[in-house]
Amino acid sequence: LNSLRQNIGFVMQGSALFQGSILENLTFNKPISMIDVEAATRAACIHDFVTRLPNGYHTIIGEQGAQLSEGQKQRVALARVLLQNTPILILDEPTAALDNESEFYIQEAMKEICKQRTVVVIAHRLSTIRRADKIVVIDQGRIAEEGSHEVLMLQDGVYSMLQERAARI
Repeated sequence: LNSLRQNIGFVMQGSALFQGSILENLTFNKPISMIDVEAATRAACIHDFVTRLPNGYHTIIGEQGAQLSEGQKQRVALARVLLQNTPILILDEPTAALDNESEFYIQEAMKEICKQRTVVVIAHRLSTIRRADKIVVIDQGRIAEEGSHEVLMLQDGVYSMLQERAARI
């Protein structure tokens, strides 16, 4: 069980941040080089934002990251899990509470992150999973379909129906 935990990183919807600096929230005061911190924050598309803050990585973000938007909090949480350097990531609803701009940044981050490890994304927002290598559609607690976006759209099943509904909204 312990080796399993060491190999899997989680980013949950509404990931917890604590009172302290951005750097402390990223590293938990572990000895991690700034080169690694900056690489993780670049991959999570939050580095530029952080460096524009008056105190940069030493900016205090308040209880539960009160000084940050939901999108910024999600990207800090994503950078934090990247610093754990686990081969498997599980992202639970990574864009559920985000505006379109924040979702875009998370999507951009996902492009790079997915190149280096196995990523499992749990999502209701279809745009979050569109570029996945493999999509598994669960309907009423069972696997209904699986395949790439293109394959699932051709199957005229649950996934394509959901995509059509989303397009009408």
